Amino acid sequence: MKDAQKPDHVSLNSLIGRLREGRFLIPDFQRDFEWKPWDICELMRSIFLDYYIGSLLLWKGKPENFDALSCEDVYGFSGGGNPEYIVLDGQQRLTALYYAFIAPDVPLPNRKSRAIYFLNVHKFMNEEYDEAFQYEWLSKRVDKILKNQDAQFLEHIFPLAIAGEGGRRLHKWFRDYEDYWKAEATRAEDEGDEKGASEARRHALNADNFAEYASELIEQYQVSFIELDKELAVDKVCDIFTQINSRGIRLDVFDLMNAMLVPKGLQLKHMWRAAEGRLQFAESEKMNVYILQVMSILRQTYCSPKYLYYLLPNQPKIVRDPDGKRRSEILIPDSKGFETLWHKSVKALEESMNRLNHPQEFGVTSSQYLPYVSILPVFSAMQTHVKSLDAGLQLDGQRKIRHWYWASVFLNRYSGAVESTAARDFFDVKAWLEDDALEPASIQEFNARYRNLELRREVKRGSSVYNGIFNLFVLAGARDWITGNIPHHDELDDHHIVPVSWGKKNVGGNLINSILNRTPLVADTNRHIISDKLPNQYLPNLIEKSGETTVRGIFETHFISSTALAILLRDPFSTNDFEEFVQERQRTIHDAIEDLLVKERLDLPPNLRELDAGVERVEQALRNAIIIGLVNDPLLLPPHISQKANELIQRAFKKNAALDADYLESLSGLLEYTDLMGLQDTIVSKSQWPNFQERFVSKETLIGKFRQLAELRNSIAHNRTVDEVTRKEGEAAIIWFRGILEKQ
Repeated sequence: MKDAQKPDHVSLNSLIGRLREGRFLIPDFQRDFEWKPWDICELMRSIFLDYYIGSLLLWKGKPENFDALSCEDVYGFSGGGNPEYIVLDGQQRLTALYYAFIAPDVPLPNRKSRAIYFLNVHKFMNEEYDEAFQYEWLSKRVDKILKNQDAQFLEHIFPLAIAGEGGRRLHKWFRDYEDYWKAEATRAEDEGDEKGASEARRHALNADNFAEYASELIEQYQVSFIELDKELAVDKVCDIFTQINSRGIRLDVFDLMNAMLVPKGLQLKHMWRAAEGRLQFAESEKMNVYILQVMSILRQTYCSPKYLYYLLPNQPKIVRDPDGKRRSEILIPDSKGFETLWHKSVKALEESMNRLNHPQEFGVTSSQYLPYVSILPVFSAMQTHVKSLDAGLQLDGQRKIRHWYWASVFLNRYSGAVESTAARDFFDVKAWLEDDALEPASIQEFNARYRNLELRREVKRGSSVYNGIFNLFVLAGARDWITGNIPHHDELDDHHIVPVSWGKKNVGGNLINSILNRTPLVADTNRHIISDKLPNQYLPNLIEKSGETTVRGIFETHFISSTALAILLRDPFSTNDFEEFVQERQRTIHDAIEDLLVKERLDLPPNLRELDAGVERVEQALRNAIIIGLVNDPLLLPPHISQKANELIQRAFKKNAALDADYLESLSGLLEYTDLMGLQDTIVSKSQWPNFQERFVSKETLIGKFRQLAELRNSIAHNRTVDEVTRKEGEAAIIWFRGILEKQ
């Protein structure tokens, strides 16, 4: 490698000139320019204070190498250039120099406006260096100053683009700046303003000193660089780039993979740019890496960075056979195979995000309510694997993936060692898909522990459990309290039920912000109607206008039970009342987790899920009607109904000794363990029918509607498919019951 590396240096003035001429190109495997506006200010400060800014690594290029590495101009450069060097290290610094000193007519990346950089001469000469280097977004005011030298001189603004022009333009600016303040000193003297004259003379002296300092700096400040010989092979240069960056500023694994794929004819960064727009739902800087992880999971189960290396085309991997013998294996034979798997993985991520985003599938209405971004690779790989199964197995496969997903969310499984957890979960779920007996331990743990979730501690939006509960609100069809509509995700507001203003005065700690005191509402309802009012201030009017049954039904879609609603209506509403409310809501949400996730009602198709929810609402309304009809006395419940409910309650106690015994002995508690036929028998019983006859009128009609409702419920629960006659009769029964039960 004789003469392969040549240390050298270049003056700042010459470097700016080379930038202006388009001498530098950026290879595609480099990161995009991503410095923040203030980062550029810091670089300017370092230069003007004569600090070392590091060396550049440049490769003397030739046309075939420019093409091989898909080189691009420095960000902001326009017009025909005279390419000479490929920048291997120092892209951010060179681009920052170009942007500050050349001032191209382009906004900074991910910004809407241009940033204009300048130095405040007055502050610089007073050694106020932290404040001397500034930037402003281009505006009419800034543009006016840029076009008016007198305005620059008055405010001591030295546009760094003037330094970028250099030569006569730069020296004329220095001279004019000094002359401006000399003239101001003369004018002040003529007006007898000695103080103003003294200050102007000081500015003139500063102008002269600054001109001398800045001119010398621009001409003599040296930037060191190492030049690699243009005859070096492309793969050797990529390897040098990889080694330097792995030892210096750590590059993302995506950047390293990109560098290693260039010699194999793959432009990974271009492939990512083409895919990026399809994967914007989940906001993550690691999304490009997630694509590689999906590829890796599908090919080798594992997805930690060291395994991604084996995705390189024709890259051998040493594996052990079951008998312990070592052998070489190639995961991807060629570049075409890599591209095919890449596109497959992009599609898998896109489809998975759409599935999660669906309000009737997983309820993640926006990225801020996604429990984990890091779960996406393994979730997407599982979805892809299920598609490869026989058609008859895919329905059950999706059911199992849903159960695994919710278990992972509520067990916080993806908050730690993500790559190892993903590999283990993919292996376990894949085995479970093949054999029902191999249910993953995480599923069993979730089924055993969900009742122990302490939801009062979930106060931070973005945490896994908080977002998981919020997703369940959406899946339950939580309706806006005022409009009765299900909020669209664009309208959705995360609403405090009991307002924060009340909580700050009456509730200790952070309980007021718990998910137990939050729910989704339309933004207008939250901000303009409810605002910071206690529920007991606006709910009575809502109940009066819409009817108690309707309001109760809406609140139940938010996992706010009749008991919880009654607590919210208490006036006055005390700290103890708030504690009762959060306890009751935690119980209701635990029940919802059991119903929707453990009992897997979420497996129902969306149309049947809505029907099932309709049946549930009718059941709850019937229970409320029975509570009223029996004057809330559990002793008036027919003996055989009470006995059956108590048997079910005893079984529940064996599974969970922490159940509220007092509540379950109440009529409300007993009715929760009473099925549709039990509710029917209670209403039409000889002893109780007089209490319900005025509402339901005809026993025969009522029993017929109960039968239609029960057939619909049983078809959904057991067959998960419903014929058209059963569906229509069931829908008619739901409408009939709703009309009867909503009457006062």
